[in-house]
Amino acid sequence: MLHQKYPLDTWTLVPRAEWRPYPTLADRAAWEGLPDTVRAAYLAQGEALQKEEWPLLLAVRYLDFARDGNRVRYEEPYFRRRSMLIGLTIAECMEAQGRFLDDIVNGIWLICEESSWCVPAHIRAQRAGMGLPDTTEPIIDLFAAETSALLAWLDYLLGERLDEVSPLVRPRIAREIDVRILTPYLQRDDWSWMGFGGNRVNNWNPWINSNILATTLLMETDEARRKATVFKAMRSIDCFVDPYPKDGGCDEGPGYWGRAGASLLDCLELLRSASEGQIDVYDEPLIQEIGRFIYRVQIDGDYFVDFADASAIVMPSPGVVFRYGQRIGDEGLMRLGAWGAVKQDLLYRTSKQAKTERLESLGRTLPTLFMLDELLTVPPHPPLPRDVWLPEIQVMVARDRDGSSEGLYVAAKGGHNAESHNHNDVGSFLVYVDGRPLIVDAGVGTYTRQTFGPERYTIWTMRSDYHSLLPTVDGAVQLPGHEFAAREVGYQVNEELSRFSLDIAGAYGPEAKLQRYLRTITLKRGQAVEVTDRYALTAPADEITLCLLTPCTVEVREGEVVFSEAAFGEGRRSGTGVVTYDAARFTVSIQVIPITDTRMGGVWGDHLNRVLFTAQNPPLQGEWTFSIRQA
Repeated sequence: MLHQKYPLDTWTLVPRAEWRPYPTLADRAAWEGLPDTVRAAYLAQGEALQKEEWPLLLAVRYLDFARDGNRVRYEEPYFRRRSMLIGLTIAECMEAQGRFLDDIVNGIWLICEESSWCVPAHIRAQRAGMGLPDTTEPIIDLFAAETSALLAWLDYLLGERLDEVSPLVRPRIAREIDVRILTPYLQRDDWSWMGFGGNRVNNWNPWINSNILATTLLMETDEARRKATVFKAMRSIDCFVDPYPKDGGCDEGPGYWGRAGASLLDCLELLRSASEGQIDVYDEPLIQEIGRFIYRVQIDGDYFVDFADASAIVMPSPGVVFRYGQRIGDEGLMRLGAWGAVKQDLLYRTSKQAKTERLESLGRTLPTLFMLDELLTVPPHPPLPRDVWLPEIQVMVARDRDGSSEGLYVAAKGGHNAESHNHNDVGSFLVYVDGRPLIVDAGVGTYTRQTFGPERYTIWTMRSDYHSLLPTVDGAVQLPGHEFAAREVGYQVNEELSRFSLDIAGAYGPEAKLQRYLRTITLKRGQAVEVTDRYALTAPADEITLCLLTPCTVEVREGEVVFSEAAFGEGRRSGTGVVTYDAARFTVSIQVIPITDTRMGGVWGDHLNRVLFTAQNPPLQGEWTFSIRQA
């Protein structure tokens, strides 16, 4: 896609001293031309940040991950430092009076003094293994690269104004970036995220490479080395793009699109800008499909399909989405970006509060700031397509009406159980009513050491027996691995219905005794979602159990389970519906699943209800149907 299409001798880079992708602090007309409400909000934010103490990072907090698997105790102050520095830098650019410079230099110096910019959960890549970082072996992970780009953009924006505090600040930034990032990147090919070992890479690849590109283009003074690093990044990015599903589907889930497809856009924008348009692949169908994925899996508002390690609540970066739409000429993406800009109140038209939460990176904030006029002239109405079929990742989406969240919505997946950020969920589905959740995928909790270790599938959110109507046969559940996959996948769509079928028996081991388990999920528009299973066992089973997860209040009646509206999370409400089932075949019980995790609690509140359908002594072959309709 990149390095073969654009060999090293076929393009040139704008020299570092001449590359000006966005206005610097010295360009007062550009910064003072931003809307007054935006300028006032960022200045208020900077003033609030000046009152904060810079967080302390302790060695024992770095060791927490190795000792007990906790990531948060170190990462919270680590990310807070960077967020504070972003806010202070933008405030200084807005005003240019120097009153934020001392605080900015404090942040720069603290970050330069950190033994490693790699977070504890990722330091295992060093030869010394897990524990404290070995300062003689810099490791480039997601956040080391993010830190490097932050300092590079900051140096670019403020330039000589930093010398007013001390002439040693900028040389220190350059030295730390070279030692920790630029030189290791050129010297090493063995980090798995690079993809040079032939392995399948995930969001780490474009996320890190986007920051490598920004750092290199802004900071590398040797033009030959600068071009060589850019070309190496192009080779690495190809390891992400070339095997990507041709339908554009992100098997990591919509939450990770923001650092998969969206970070790919960051890479492509930097390459296009620094080469003055010589490197441009926006006319490639795959690049276009990768962008469109994000609106194809929007349910309504900030609810998105949350397969894999995704949250049901996602807010894609409005500026990134809008720019992607501009580049590929897709109005739907542009409208989604405009909707996000209104949702996030990017003009601060109503918000008078200083916003000091974790801030978006400078590399994304800058283009968004300087395209606000364009972004807010597009109708803020996401496309909400009626039917979506992504055959490579085997995801189906269907709703009653195109462009509307009214009525029934269903999303279902096939695939295999070795996807990036995989959950054992082949054949699962979710249902929303009028844009509100009815039958849900729990998503994922706060990451710990267990999340990406050998105990991953002991976590309930990852297991098939906590996903919608996936059978558990005498305790046997789906297994992880590429070989545990859907078979005989089919898709049909017309004006009256959308239908997805697959055999999920292959997602189980032999202990599940499943010779065949053919599932058909049908949206009959304006009527119901029907799930019909036809199975054949290789040996008798004592019981087959299926479940549904819901935030609703649940009442069991003869042949029906009634899902009533419930409040949860921060001002959210569930949908309402009725599930009919074969009362002669199944007994039904309700289990309350407490949620104590803060990440998941922010989505679903303090619990979910798990509805269990149990068939005792099922015949060797059988069929049953569940019908889900709006109440």
